[in-house]
Amino acid sequence: MTTDKLMSETQAIRASFNEAIPQGVIFNLREIQKWKILNIPMAKKLIANRELEVVKIGNKLHISRAVLIEYLVSNTIAAVA
Repeated sequence: MTTDKLMSETQAIRASFNEAIPQGVIFNLREIQKWKILNIPMAKKLIANRELEVVKIGNKLHISRAVLIEYLVSNTIAAVA
């Protein structure tokens, strides 16, 4: 696969996630679970393994929209046509 085609697919994937995820700056784990993107236990595991960057406000964990989209893009496996 050429670099241009790969970049084009990545941009298309990012655009689809950008449309699918509600607008906002940061989301708590309950919101992300409600949208069926990540379950809370899995999100906490990714946070503990430092695979997701979080913002801690008080005792609640929040994930920025940009980090969430980047995580989803980097963990998307393209279908073989």
